[in-house]
Amino acid sequence: MPQYRAFTGAFLTQFIVIGLMFAFGVLFKEFETLFGWSRTLLSSCTALSFFVMGILAFFTGRLSDTYGPRPVLAFTGVAYGIGYMLMSQVTQPWQIVLIFATFIGLGMGTHDVVTLSTVARWFQKGRGVVTGLAKVGTALGQMAMPPIAAFLVIKYGLQGALVILGIAAGLVLVFAALLMSHPPKSETSEMLEKNSTVSAGEARKTLTFKKLCTIQFLFFPTLMTIPTHIAVHGTDLGMSFAQSAYLLTAIGGASIAGRLAVGVFLDLMGSRNAYILCFIPILISLIALLIVTNHTILFVMMAFYGFGHGGLFAVVSPSVAGYFGMKEHGALFGTILFYGTTSGAIGPIVTGFVFDRYESYNIAFGGLAAFMAMGLLLVFTLPKWDDENI
Repeated sequence: MPQYRAFTGAFLTQFIVIGLMFAFGVLFKEFETLFGWSRTLLSSCTALSFFVMGILAFFTGRLSDTYGPRPVLAFTGVAYGIGYMLMSQVTQPWQIVLIFATFIGLGMGTHDVVTLSTVARWFQKGRGVVTGLAKVGTALGQMAMPPIAAFLVIKYGLQGALVILGIAAGLVLVFAALLMSHPPKSETSEMLEKNSTVSAGEARKTLTFKKLCTIQFLFFPTLMTIPTHIAVHGTDLGMSFAQSAYLLTAIGGASIAGRLAVGVFLDLMGSRNAYILCFIPILISLIALLIVTNHTILFVMMAFYGFGHGGLFAVVSPSVAGYFGMKEHGALFGTILFYGTTSGAIGPIVTGFVFDRYESYNIAFGGLAAFMAMGLLLVFTLPKWDDENI
């Protein structure tokens, strides 16, 4: 059935794109050892790709609304794979920065806005659950790809591992793109009549839309910073290279539960309560990072964090559909993502700079906790889906 092919394509895209981005965090030490590059530089690469993702989300969401997801995802999937292959050849800092600003950024620019908007079009009922299931692909990628990358580095070296990862990524992402499509026009028209009379321009004028953008701006730095820095933070606390990779696996494993639970909870209780369910465990785990040095407790806190992390990636797309319908879902979802990726791009850079300057992550973790607290306060002001004035 076409809706399940589209779901599978979304699942695979999430698995590869975010799985490899998590794996890059594991490779920090290798780049540091090989080239002597700072964590500020390496963090900036990840941040830059997310910033490019946010800019492209404006356009790729609308392109997908107009032309369908298949050509958009195929093009960016090939670019993503080429980016990792080219990374194996870098010798200068500007080269890796350029790769992340172009090839990696292109791949990142469609993995959420195009796939999740497509899934939302196919599944009118249980949209939160299905979105959560699609985002389980991200969680499994977070669990699987860092240890795989670590194994490949040990066996083939950094350059060999990057070539293998790039080829595999390109092939899988093109296959996933071929599975993606929009519902037939007759079905799409019927869903639009039932679901939406709100244009993108009208939606952007509402207070609720502005709140969603601000909330995204406040929580996204944490979601970008922790996966980027937690593995190397683990090695700073005395973990081995292999052990630190499993911190990301713990986040990914717990995020599966978060995505599924929040998806179900959102369908039953609405967007506001689903956001709250995500924010609280993340805030607690950030506070814990300020004092925790025990390895076992750190794993527990990362699992706690992972639940909220996974849930937040599952809640946004169906929230947009719930508040504003499907008429221009891709464009609206892309706009909200832009606000998040703009702040998310800054988070890892600032965190890397703080560590390079003070040899400690505490100031950065404290700042992230403050942002999450402000976001939680704003979440409490969101309306219910059935409120007339949004």
